[in-house]
Amino acid sequence: MRFNTLNRCRDICLSAIVLVAGISASNSYASAAPDLTLQEAITQTLERNPQLYQYTFATEIFEAQKQTHSLRPAIELELEVENFAGSGNNQGVDGAETTLLLSSVIEMGGKRKARMSVVDARINRNHWEQQAATLDVLGQLTQLFIEGLSTQENIDLAQNSLHLSQSLFQAVQTRAKQGATPEAEVMRAQAAVTRAELKLAALTSKLTRQKVLLVRFWGDRLPTFNRLNANLFEFGKNESFDQLYARIKTSPSVQVFASDARIKDAEVTLARASGRSDITWRAGVRRFEDSGDSAFTAGLSMPLFASKRNRGEVKAALAERNAIEFAKQDTLLRLHAKLFEAWSLRNQNVEAVMKMEDTAIPALEKAFQLTKKAYENGRYRYQDLVAAQEELLATKQALIDAATNVQASHVLIEQLTGASLSQ
Repeated sequence: MRFNTLNRCRDICLSAIVLVAGISASNSYASAAPDLTLQEAITQTLERNPQLYQYTFATEIFEAQKQTHSLRPAIELELEVENFAGSGNNQGVDGAETTLLLSSVIEMGGKRKARMSVVDARINRNHWEQQAATLDVLGQLTQLFIEGLSTQENIDLAQNSLHLSQSLFQAVQTRAKQGATPEAEVMRAQAAVTRAELKLAALTSKLTRQKVLLVRFWGDRLPTFNRLNANLFEFGKNESFDQLYARIKTSPSVQVFASDARIKDAEVTLARASGRSDITWRAGVRRFEDSGDSAFTAGLSMPLFASKRNRGEVKAALAERNAIEFAKQDTLLRLHAKLFEAWSLRNQNVEAVMKMEDTAIPALEKAFQLTKKAYENGRYRYQDLVAAQEELLATKQALIDAATNVQASHVLIEQLTGASLSQ
């Protein structure tokens, strides 16, 4: 099931989110099928997410209201009979007077146009609300996608940890058989293998739960894919804070305030127009039964002092209009703070990832290999080897966490600015 409004915003949302966080298909998983890419997840969400349907129905409601408000005042037909079924000369219908009238209202002050302007402004607001809601949903989807990628990387790390623990256990067993290591160290190494197995099982279960949460975005209950196909460590380009903040002013969340202002402007115009008195006209034919004669009848009427009675509504509409501008400025200040925090955290974690990849991890890997070789030759203790292994694994864990933080910050920047940094 597809809706036209969702299709209209598809291009904007895809261009704004599909390359969010610099995530692209990873060649390392190309041979495993079926895999899920972020673009596939976004496409299915745009087509099938129930939360986004409400805006299509709201547009239909506003269009129907616009059709109603565009109608001119109805013309009424009135039949009036006087002086019949009475007493004396008014007995029966011989002295009756029958009047057939047409009547309607002439709206003054452009009320019809003002009503339509209010509905048009609400349609425009609904459009921007839909854009903001779509970006929010896709941001949540992408955030969960990133968390799944992080879990996949942690599973790979847990498998690596398990292999290291098993290798260490074998090394300890070999030394124990040689009488160079006490039995207690064998037990500790065996316990380390068990802990590594439990951690791997917990992460595998966590990924399964994340997959289920992911497919709910497009209305499914169980995942039909194997892995998430993306690269957690590909970040895309960076931009200056001033460039990003400039985009916020045209983002859907801020455009909602502009639409609110247009609504209030239209409501102010409508309130002022309502202060203009409408003219009610009547025209018809009257027949006198006693003489058989006929005559035309006509009349006009309008309420007095309508503008005074409507001043309160005009003042209220103006106050609401002014309040919107202050609310917009407050929102921009909060968005500025959130954007700067996300931008700063992204840069900080990108630098951390680069340093760990270029310096820390290569050094720790070499140190672990040297420590392991020295342990096997009897020059290092078991505690030294365990410490070297844990330090290496902890740094690799920190690398995954930093990359995840980069992507999470990137997603927030995407949501706040409503545009893709990758463009």
